Amino acid sequence: MIQIRKATDADIGALMESRCKTMREVCGFDDNYEFSAEFMEATKEYFLHGDGTTVIAIDDSTGTPQIVGNATLCYTNMMPTFSHQSGKRAHLMNVHVEKEFRRKGIARRMLEFLIDEAKERGVTEISLDATDDGRKLYEAMGWHANTEAMVKNL
Repeated sequence: MIQIRKATDADIGALMESRCKTMREVCGFDDNYEFSAEFMEATKEYFLHGDGTTVIAIDDSTGTPQIVGNATLCYTNMMPTFSHQSGKRAHLMNVHVEKEFRRKGIARRMLEFLIDEAKERGVTEISLDATDDGRKLYEAMGWHANTEAMVKNL
């Protein structure tokens, strides 16, 4: 049985390792790719003190619990609009499940956990950047493409 729960400060080492694995896979880096110290410190700082929730999927079937999935919801407060009167929004990041655990409903369970929490916090919109692998799940759960936004990288 896979347990889904919020990550805590005590999980930081395993969580950092899991996020690095996620980023290596998503970005197409090899297993030995080293992230910059700045990236690692900023990631750790966000996990420990940022306005977000990270959930982890834990497999303890071997007797040694290991993180086999993670997902993070980052909260933002923006100026309210007519369709988002609270101004509370969120962005979903780094939904990842280890290859051998995929197609077992783990990602969906992590997303449902985060969506429930977002609703409790009054969030009116969750955005995400989908990979091709994740797109079917997101669409099945009600996300849709939006052509309203433009982005400028600085």
